[in-house]
Amino acid sequence: MKTMPKFNIKMDKKNIAILTGLILCILLLIVAFKNQPKEINLLEYDNFLQSNLITNAQIQGDKIILSVKNKHFYVIKDSINLNELAQRVAIQIKEEDEFDWFWFVVFCAVILGFGAFYFKKQKAQANSVNLSQMVSGAEIIPAISNIKFEDVAGIKDVKIELMEIVDFLKNPKKYLQLGIKMPKGVLMIGPPGVGKTLVAKAVAGEAGVPFFYQSGASFVQIYVGMGAKKVRELFSKAKSYAPSIIFIGEIDAVGKARGGGRNDEREATLNQLLTEMDGFTDNSGVIVIAATNKIDMIDEALLRSGRFDRRVFLSLPELHDRRAILETYLKNKNHNLDLDLIARSTTGFSGAALATLVNEAAINALRQGRVDLNNDDFKAVENKVLFGKKQIHSLNDEEKEIQAIYKAAKALAAEWFGVEFDKISLLEDRFLPSDGFLESKTMILARIKVHLAGLAALKIYKNEQYTNQIDDLREARILARILVINNGMNGNLLANDFDVKVVLDECLSQSEEFVRGVKNQILLLKKYLIENESINKSEIYSLIRQGNES
Repeated sequence: MKTMPKFNIKMDKKNIAILTGLILCILLLIVAFKNQPKEINLLEYDNFLQSNLITNAQIQGDKIILSVKNKHFYVIKDSINLNELAQRVAIQIKEEDEFDWFWFVVFCAVILGFGAFYFKKQKAQANSVNLSQMVSGAEIIPAISNIKFEDVAGIKDVKIELMEIVDFLKNPKKYLQLGIKMPKGVLMIGPPGVGKTLVAKAVAGEAGVPFFYQSGASFVQIYVGMGAKKVRELFSKAKSYAPSIIFIGEIDAVGKARGGGRNDEREATLNQLLTEMDGFTDNSGVIVIAATNKIDMIDEALLRSGRFDRRVFLSLPELHDRRAILETYLKNKNHNLDLDLIARSTTGFSGAALATLVNEAAINALRQGRVDLNNDDFKAVENKVLFGKKQIHSLNDEEKEIQAIYKAAKALAAEWFGVEFDKISLLEDRFLPSDGFLESKTMILARIKVHLAGLAALKIYKNEQYTNQIDDLREARILARILVINNGMNGNLLANDFDVKVVLDECLSQSEEFVRGVKNQILLLKKYLIENESINKSEIYSLIRQGNES
């Protein structure tokens, strides 16, 4: 919880002069009140007189001021015998006071009041600044990352994409001399826990440049304008440290698509972010890296060319990636483990989930009084960790087989019908978006057939249907509606839902016919996916040839 910073006034010449005057007034008031005579009664006066302690006496108005051992007292003049006093000490007559203490006190009180008002105003201004700092956040301070790519396991493909960014930050002149413009922004997309922040730190560590981290949520403020102010301060600071990296985690919090529920502060902040990214000069030396797991919520203006030019997809780690990640987390731990077995049993785990698994296993070993981890430790805590990981689809052996058949059929259908893809794995597909401005009816139908191929394969080879078809069915229905209702490509310009059903049924029938004819290839791909968890286009070519020969 943030606390209010301590009140601090800048001590310039004006403040020093006022403070000095106040101190002098206070000292003079102390002296004045200290030297004011104290009233005594007649008995005390008589004791002083008879003891010859009175050294001086002055008549001031209706009072007699007496000096006794460097102290001052007074009695009413008419209450004593002046002749008796005059026989013992000389009496001075001062009918008017040489110094008007009343007005002096008033003067000092005015000075003190002015000083109190002045410093109260200074404090209010300081607190106002402090409140602004509290609302906008703490001072933006860059960090130097000590993390390198070698410290981050399981991101081989991502490293290759990001090494260009690292080289640009290290050697910007090399690119500028050739007229090469590096991307202003890199958007990392992936599910929670796959290491997006860690990768950004590794880029900064490899390049050896300052690293500015901000969460997207930290820009969303209560007061209108404060979020935009924080964005300006962040980019201004980063430019002053250039070359540098700005990393914005969970950018969807501030970069959410505009419209719908109006929020002036959020929109002002997003507009400022768009302005700052547009305002970069080519040689500013500042690269923005952002992370999200909800790219569908990001405002299109942020995704356009010239802002986040490059997108990097971080997937859940595959088999070899999980093994590499486990080796990293076990580097400083004594163990006797079958890493291949553990890696195979953790399908669907993110890097963060694997870290939790290793830590829980180490705790279990400690409970048993051992310093070496073994397979039993991982088995003992697997269910505990899995309980929180069901949402990311950890697969058992039977589910792996079902998913492998499903994905193998989709991969073969994509290859056969000419639908471009990068990679297909047990847990995700990477179909490439169409680069063309126009898309034909044939291609839309091909994409529908690919989305229905897995469903068809499970109906034929497992005589069952499963919930893994939900996303593909949704996409197939969307494509069918685009083809029939939006574009009238079935020949009926006033098509309805029945026409959509006709298209889907025809595509499903053709997908079933296709998967029946490639049984050998599906079985080969199924085996390959169970063992390796993913397959690319070149590997599919090889397996298709094997299936044709057998």
